[in-house]
Amino acid sequence: MDFSTRLKDKILNATPVETLQAIAAAYPGKVVFSTSFGWEDQVITDMIFRNNIPIEVFTLETGRLFTETYYVWNRTLEMYQKPILAYYPNQELLEDMVSKKGPNSFYESVENRKQCCGIRKLEPLKRALSGNEVWITGIRAEQSLNRHDMSAIEWDEQNQLIKYHPIFSWSLEEVKTYIKENNIPYNPLHDRGFPSIGCAPCTRAVQPGEDFRAGRWWWEDSSKRECGLHTHNEVVEK
Repeated sequence: MDFSTRLKDKILNATPVETLQAIAAAYPGKVVFSTSFGWEDQVITDMIFRNNIPIEVFTLETGRLFTETYYVWNRTLEMYQKPILAYYPNQELLEDMVSKKGPNSFYESVENRKQCCGIRKLEPLKRALSGNEVWITGIRAEQSLNRHDMSAIEWDEQNQLIKYHPIFSWSLEEVKTYIKENNIPYNPLHDRGFPSIGCAPCTRAVQPGEDFRAGRWWWEDSSKRECGLHTHNEVVEK
């Protein structure tokens, strides 16, 4: 698992595309990328698909996504003609939660919201990551305060694999420029004040001057606004 020794120079001195190619070559058939069809994820999807990099692309179909998210999902399939695997919540767990607590129980408490995220996101994610060695994400450092302490390369203790963020140091303007120059489809909600887009009931537009993720779970204390997909992990030594 000595990721840093094998790929240190390529990761530190290469473009995101070159690093993705190097990782795919070092871990054949064991690298996956998770997309939620936001700006950053569309950039990385383009890098993978346009360059035919053998990295599996998947998404978590929570059942509560925006109509606009389905739109960009379909446009992406049409543009690249490559598959995006969809992972759904466990049917029995979801039916039990909704039957007992109703469809919007996440508004009632942090505990209920975390249960919903666990069923709709975390359990499907574990299935998607199972058997793989590297998880690629679209995380950027400036997206929220708790992500500044992360690193572009991490060891994910919870999922027991390496986690790599190829555009970690990019600014939002760099992301937008890449999308514009490459004519990449993106979620129209971004143009309506939604910098971070998740499930429809849990996402709102942000106001000028608000934090990037202020629109996610806005009814909760800001320190609790993570669903558990991306927790701070030990940095892989480089």
